[in-house]
Amino acid sequence: MIPNAYETASRVPWKQEHIERYLPLVKRIAGRLAISLPPHVDEDDIIGYGVFGLLDALERFEAARGFKFETYATIRIRGAMIDGLRTMDWVPHSARQRVKKVQDAFAELEYRLGRAVTAEEVADLLQVEVVEVENILAQAQILTLTSFDETTVDNDGDSSGTPLNLLVDTEAQDAYQAVEKDEQKQILAVAIDKLPEKEKLVIALYYQEELTLKEIAAIMKLSESRISQLHSQAILRLRGRLSRQKKNLF
Repeated sequence: MIPNAYETASRVPWKQEHIERYLPLVKRIAGRLAISLPPHVDEDDIIGYGVFGLLDALERFEAARGFKFETYATIRIRGAMIDGLRTMDWVPHSARQRVKKVQDAFAELEYRLGRAVTAEEVADLLQVEVVEVENILAQAQILTLTSFDETTVDNDGDSSGTPLNLLVDTEAQDAYQAVEKDEQKQILAVAIDKLPEKEKLVIALYYQEELTLKEIAAIMKLSESRISQLHSQAILRLRGRLSRQKKNLF
């Protein structure tokens, strides 16, 4: 159980006033992170972590630096939520290994066949049941959150959290230093374009339109759990393709 951020803020009236003002921002960020959360995680807990991030932003914000408060607060709120999720530690090393195995299987099959492949085809390659691949994709949701949904603020106080900045395999960063940034973006754009239509639409609605999980589910007329699965599967495809591209370059 997380500490009650609302009780902490209520002791200082001006903080309580700001929390009420920016609570919709906290809830929207929580709604966006929900796309990468397993079903058993309570969104109210995530909002609670976010309120602590908001309090931290209120304490640290310096208007003289030229940042917009909402931009600065978004970074602090999201960071607090992700830190809180990490303390729960529900992704053991063995699970990460299984996710990497499925990611590599997607990349190998798609490279071999020259098209997007299904979970059923990946299951055949790995000689496991389809349900096992689907369970691993569900475990991958939190990994896609910590890998891709973090963002930074540039000197103008703007977020750099675009899909072309967020979807690069973190393990490939050093290897890609010798490659021009524009070329990296082109490689990623081609990889996104090759995604199955539903996955491509989820990526566009989430990273470009910045919609929440509930909003995307409503637009696509699919369940929230199905949207989360499509998002997770798309990220694994992209990471696998980028990893293979790295190996071809170096």
